[in-house]
Amino acid sequence: MADYGNRPIIIKKVKKAAHVHHGGAWKIAYADFVTAMMAFFLLLWLISMTTPEQRQGLADYFAPPNISASNSGAGGVMGGSSMDDSGAKMAGSAIDTRENVSPLPDSTEFSPQEDATGGQADSEYDAVKASQIDLRSSQDQLFHSAAASIRQAWQALPDITEIADNLVIEETVEGLDIQLIDQGERPMFPEGSKYPYEATRQAIAAIAPVLQRLPNQIVISGHTAGGAVYTNPRYGSWELSSDRANTVRSILGEFGLSDGHINSVVGRSTAEPFFPNDPYLAANARITITVLYGASPVPPGLTP
Repeated sequence: MADYGNRPIIIKKVKKAAHVHHGGAWKIAYADFVTAMMAFFLLLWLISMTTPEQRQGLADYFAPPNISASNSGAGGVMGGSSMDDSGAKMAGSAIDTRENVSPLPDSTEFSPQEDATGGQADSEYDAVKASQIDLRSSQDQLFHSAAASIRQAWQALPDITEIADNLVIEETVEGLDIQLIDQGERPMFPEGSKYPYEATRQAIAAIAPVLQRLPNQIVISGHTAGGAVYTNPRYGSWELSSDRANTVRSILGEFGLSDGHINSVVGRSTAEPFFPNDPYLAANARITITVLYGASPVPPGLTP
């Protein structure tokens, strides 16, 4: 029988090498892929929100200049268009009726006529149009100066600081609008009264000397907000808006504005809300002093 007790015992030890660490390179690649997909879907969303004209403007921007399909002088990425047709707005301003660019007045229309002299009517038409453009340009400069003078006069009155947001000056298609607008808890008139608060009276008085220096006619209109309750059945929003407009005319006259500058004084009641979508908003109650385009029919300084 074999002798197994004297045999040596051999123990084999196998050393296992550690696996090579693969690192996080796949995570970086995955993050880049997700970022690219997000950018791609964001690009698709932006393209779906633009108009065909804006997309054409973007295409022209990235195309070489010598193959651009646009012959417009506007240039730029959007080819002269904006992402929002309504443009930038100031808080509390009207949404749909106010513009800063005023077209030529249409009170007098001319149509070129060919006569026996051969085109003389055309030249006269062009001359009249050119004079109208020059008149509008000069009046725009005059209105800019008047608006600056009114703002400066208001800034010199410390008592009207609290109602500074109620005073708005802007150019419209009719001329220069100076508006005294109710703002929530800061109305310009006591409720149901035709007489303004003292701060409102000072703001109106500061306007008079500036308006007196202008040759233009002036329209004063009163407006009220909807939903008001009047205890007197014979005195409502039409009477109140008319009385307030006439009171403003009287204050302007007291501080230097002559009657020759007044074109009309009207009460609009709730017929022309400042915010048509919300006729009950307090800001619809206002006084509008409009300096009309066109010179006064009576030359300034002329006395009878």
